[in-house]
Amino acid sequence: MNSGIFSSIGWNDILQYLFLLVYAITMFSTIFAIVMEKRDPHKTLAWVLLILLVPILGIIWYLVFGQNYRKRKMFSRKGLIDLVRIRALSEDQLLDLSNRTFHKNSTMSGSLNMIKLLLKNSKALLTEYNRVDILNDGLATFEAMLSALEKAEHHIHLDIFKIADDEIGNQVRRILVRKAREGVKVRIIYDDVGSWHLTRRYIRSLREAGAEILPFMPVRFPYFTSKVNFRNHRKILVIDGKVGFVGGLNIADKYLKGTKRFPFWRDTHLRLEGEAVRSLQTVFITDWYFVSGEVITHRKKYFPDYRVEEINPVQITASGPDSDWANIMQAFFVAITNAKKSIYITTPYFSPNESIQTALVTAALRGVDVRIILPYYSDSTVSYWNSVSYVTELLEAGIRVFLYKKGFIHAKLLMVDGTFSTVGSANMDMRSFDIDFEVNALIYSRKITARLESTFGEDMRNSVEVNFRSWKKRPRRKKIMESLARMLGPLY
Repeated sequence: MNSGIFSSIGWNDILQYLFLLVYAITMFSTIFAIVMEKRDPHKTLAWVLLILLVPILGIIWYLVFGQNYRKRKMFSRKGLIDLVRIRALSEDQLLDLSNRTFHKNSTMSGSLNMIKLLLKNSKALLTEYNRVDILNDGLATFEAMLSALEKAEHHIHLDIFKIADDEIGNQVRRILVRKAREGVKVRIIYDDVGSWHLTRRYIRSLREAGAEILPFMPVRFPYFTSKVNFRNHRKILVIDGKVGFVGGLNIADKYLKGTKRFPFWRDTHLRLEGEAVRSLQTVFITDWYFVSGEVITHRKKYFPDYRVEEINPVQITASGPDSDWANIMQAFFVAITNAKKSIYITTPYFSPNESIQTALVTAALRGVDVRIILPYYSDSTVSYWNSVSYVTELLEAGIRVFLYKKGFIHAKLLMVDGTFSTVGSANMDMRSFDIDFEVNALIYSRKITARLESTFGEDMRNSVEVNFRSWKKRPRRKKIMESLARMLGPLY
């Protein structure tokens, strides 16, 4: 009798039941793992719903894009003696803050909470003797970069999200090839996803000249794993340990000439000289250790005793799955919550977590002048609709929102009270806060902040301010697009 039952069921039915059983176990195990991560409730719910509503693909999407590697400490910095030394120096600075001369400076004394935070969460050393040059477009940035590369004598360290095999990319390549043949140590890290179209010819020419060039977390088969989601979005260039660059520009023609869709590309980068360059160097050396396993020694050559006379206090902080905390997001949060007069933000992608959104709304409600510039046109459809989905809440709180129309605005800026500013690779979005590897310069200077605010004012003049009454009357189709994109926000 039993054999008859099994014969009537058939092997196809048995395999189908086994598949459903295995899938159910996998699905509930994945959901249990998500819940046990104790992440943001909205993000947890979004992942659970995706897995329940989109069978199989939801689990694959989570395995590739959703796992929390900051908690798992997947990206280890162990083995770097320099980081032990920096940890000791940061502890010394914390103990010595009360004795520092900048307490006489109202700009610095008002920033003590920020300085202490960064010393603790990312061991970001406070540097004082720095020259800071603001580069507000591709032309100024690449002219400064190419000039600095030509003057390199000992080493060139480049840590970049995207480098393209195009006109400006090849102009940089030719200098790097020549410098490597002259005996300058050239090390390059490129992100394997950001530089997906970088040709083998480009890479081979550099290696044949003696340069070392390595991808950050390659994602080729069979290694196409969840690491594809954790990208090195940093933009760092260090030359001879004396001159450094950090900001929002990658190395590609569109940052210089724009594109057919965006004839003008607006971005901001910094050229640094002085003590802050050592901090940029530390971030690069940490990334180099991660991609190569090599510990760069000869400290005096890579951290020369080089000072400038100008005083512009700067902290360099890096954030990503290799850090214990969301360092840059925490810095943004402290800056916003401490603001007394003004908060000016420029970001190409706006998808704040609940903490940042609440901080911005609360600041506006207590009378702080909060203004945000977003793109009128974007290079990412989903990111655009996700960004503008927050506009209604911002306007309701009294935050002024401007949409940049001259071209595409890719700058990532935050200025507070005319005394503090930050420029770097981090956008004001969840991806930069939690997923990607980022780096920012935090500047405690009225002079530098005033220059950035002047540029912000020019950008406002090239923007259209969103009118609340008109915004509420936008077509239902747009509201639906915003809502759909907003749901995807916590997932990427």
